[in-house]
Amino acid sequence: MAQQIAELTGATFGYLGEAANSVGGYIAGAVPGKDGLNAAQMLASPRKAYLLLNVEPELDMHNPQAALQAMQAADLVVAMSAYKHRAVDYADVLLPIAPFTETSGTFVNTEGRAQSFKGAVKPLGEARPGWKVLRVLGNLLDVAGFDYNSSEAVRDDVLGNGDLAARLNNRISGITVDTTIASNGLERVSDVPIYSTDAVVRRAVAVHKTPDGAAPAARLHPQTLASLGLSAGEAVKVSQGNGQAVLTAVADEGLPLQAVRVAAGHEATSALGAMLGTITVERA
Repeated sequence: MAQQIAELTGATFGYLGEAANSVGGYIAGAVPGKDGLNAAQMLASPRKAYLLLNVEPELDMHNPQAALQAMQAADLVVAMSAYKHRAVDYADVLLPIAPFTETSGTFVNTEGRAQSFKGAVKPLGEARPGWKVLRVLGNLLDVAGFDYNSSEAVRDDVLGNGDLAARLNNRISGITVDTTIASNGLERVSDVPIYSTDAVVRRAVAVHKTPDGAAPAARLHPQTLASLGLSAGEAVKVSQGNGQAVLTAVADEGLPLQAVRVAAGHEATSALGAMLGTITVERA
């Protein structure tokens, strides 16, 4: 709709990427090719093996239940992470890699401006930057294109010369709006709180003492709470799929009726299903 309005008014249309280096990822081709699968498809049609790069499936995926089922059913799971996390329950191999703060690289922002950076400190212990671990794995498997010796060489090869902005296009197509109501019950809507967006901030103790770092709650319109016989401030059991979570009920007049806002990306809600879908709420 924003694109349509822009075209009718002669305005410029653009949108923010879903992560800090989304544009860089697209330019580097870190998206499914013609015959490739995206992350959701890799879970819907489980693979025999998964290579996880800075991913905690139970926290980073749209549907944690489906993600964990796929990991547990795979023949091989290799987790590359700077942190020890729940992958110890399903991964066959854990490879320590440095967080982004301990490696060099390049971000490309939404206007196509490339910004390179150096690691603030050396990686801890025997950890290595993720790109170096991937390079060695590529060499061991005799895969072409894994002979880089620096992140700068990767950058120069991927970005090349010329105007990056000219290679970007904000236009979207093939989008349809489905206005059908999924169910007659409660519908979950989700956000990912600012301090639950990645592995680094999830483990930053100080920021979780701020209001933005508070644990997730079950937020419902006051009328919806009343219709369920519930009161704000009491503990409620939230169920979705085959998972449950006990959260505090919060009255929120900004929500539509029959909607339940439950944040994702947090351990307290990681047992639940998809970020959007049918959900039930009852007294704990």
